[in-house]
Parts: sequence; C-alpha cells; structure tokens
Amino acid sequence: MTLRRRLFAQPALNVVIWALWVDLNGASLGQMLLGAVLAIVLPALLRPFWPDPPLVRRPFVAMRLLAVFLWDVVVANLGVARRVLGPLSRLRPALVEVPLDIEEPFVATLLGSIVSLTPGTVSIEIDRTRSLLHVHALDVEDHADLIRTIKARYEAPLKEIFGC
Repeated sequence: MTLRRRLFAQPALNVVIWALWVDLNGASLGQMLLGAVLAIVLPALLRPFWPDPPLVRRPFVAMRLLAVFLWDVVVANLGVARRVLGPLSRLRPALVEVPLDIEEPFVATLLGSIVSLTPGTVSIEIDRTRSLLHVHALDVEDHADLIRTIKARYEAPLKEIFGC
C-alpha cells in the first residue's frame, strides 16, 4: 500500500474532519493547517480499529435510500411530536424483533443506525446468533407492519447497495 493510499484511505472522512475543525475553530491559516494535519493523522492512526466496510455496488440506490431516510426523519418527527403532545395514554410502545436477511456486520450495524436515527424507533441490539434486530418503537399499532416497513424501506435497499 502506497503512502498516499495509507494517509488518504478514506478521503471523505479526511475532508469531513478538516471541514469540522475549520468550522469549529475558525478559518485562520493556522487552524486550517492544524485541521489538515488532524484530518490526515487521526484516520491513519485509527485505521486498525475500523473494519473494512463492504464496497458500495449501487451508488444511485444509496442516494435513493438517503432521500427516503431523510423524508422518513421529517415525517417521523412530526408524528412523534403529534403523539407526544397528545394524550400519552394512546401511545402503544413495543419491543419488536425484526428478522434480518443481512449477514454482513457492517451493513447490519448501518441498518440499526438508520432505525435509531428515525424518530420514534431505537434499535436496541443486533442479535447475530439469531439474526434479529431488536427495536423499541414509541407507538406500534401492528408489529408485522413495522417489520415490513423496516425491511422494505431500509433493509432491502441496503442489501442492494452492498450486494449482500
């Protein structure tokens, strides 16, 4: 592996670290240089601790999933606000076991993160031995419908994106 490849193994991460540093500390020349050093050194030092994520095989599906996810976040925020501001006695919280068709740990973790970032749901655990994602939902009318929604809106596109 070349030096350039080792230092910039994750170029998007390098750019994000640098941009965040400059944004948080100001755009002076010194801060920009320090941010550049940190953006190169931190990912290079932490590389042994990160598993190699699978390759994105379908980038356009990934963009579509991002759009669906962002839409779901907006809609779920409104739904959670409506439910929480209404009578709390109407809420039907539930723990739901979502069977996973994904075996790749990185992709399963990504699915759990998507579920957790969508308001009203939190992924509690990924049970790899039984291939289950344990989800707590704020208001569940139909467990099977929630499972179908997670599998159709998030798991199926993730399987397509990463080819697993």
